[in-house]
Amino acid sequence: MISRLSTGKSWYKHFQYEEGRDKPSDVRNVMLVVATLIAAVTFQAGVNPPGGVWQDNDNGHVAGRAIYASQSAPYYVFLISNTLALSASILVIISLTYRFPFHFEVVVATISMIVTYGSAIFAVTPNESVRFRYVIAAASVPFIIRCLIQLFNQVFRKEKGEITDVLPGRDTNRLQDHFSPAE
Repeated sequence: MISRLSTGKSWYKHFQYEEGRDKPSDVRNVMLVVATLIAAVTFQAGVNPPGGVWQDNDNGHVAGRAIYASQSAPYYVFLISNTLALSASILVIISLTYRFPFHFEVVVATISMIVTYGSAIFAVTPNESVRFRYVIAAASVPFIIRCLIQLFNQVFRKEKGEITDVLPGRDTNRLQDHFSPAE
């Protein structure tokens, strides 16, 4: 380690993913741990917002509402970013546990966690109509992006298939190699 630091070489390159060295199951396990940690931290931050909640109804604030919400713009940046991170980590967890034993139970627990998170942030956030739109939009972004990527991949594959169908009797492997994007 000292020799790498003294020579100026990047020490973190050793820890980066390398296809020949790292097994897919090990990578999946690391990603599950990281996604679970992100989900835990973001869930906790949403349930217990920074600065805590008001303890009384004095000076125009409501007990149980987030103190940080008195600064509207920064609070909504926090709320949207936190919800986006939670939603993305949940998407990763559900995707990486697909077809695993007890996957249904993982999905049920995850949905329950999302409902709990939503009810907690709705309880501590003022201005009910505004918060609902922002939170739903932020929570849906990772799922929408994933669906659009899947749709794009399906359309792209279909177009590649149509190219090979146009030329019957040709070696489809050679055609697919020819029309595949360069790596």
